[in-house]
Amino acid sequence: MQILYFAWVRQKVGLGQEALDLPADVADVAGLIRFLSARSPGHAAAFAQAKQIRAAVNQEFCAPDHPVRNGDEVAFFPPVTGG
Repeated sequence: MQILYFAWVRQKVGLGQEALDLPADVADVAGLIRFLSARSPGHAAAFAQAKQIRAAVNQEFCAPDHPVRNGDEVAFFPPVTGG
């Protein structure tokens, strides 16, 4: 699985991207966020306010209950505003 981080999420995590094998007990975006939060203090800080983070799986915006699997690309970023 490829994980991408953007904007302040990237700054807090300290990485722009990382590859990982999805643990068997992670089935959706919310579970992935919980898993990532435990990886480092930077991850924990980035996901401390998980409701402020948007996710996309395979370049499609999705809700926290969206399923994830190995081979997916998951991106995390702050809410996007237009103008």
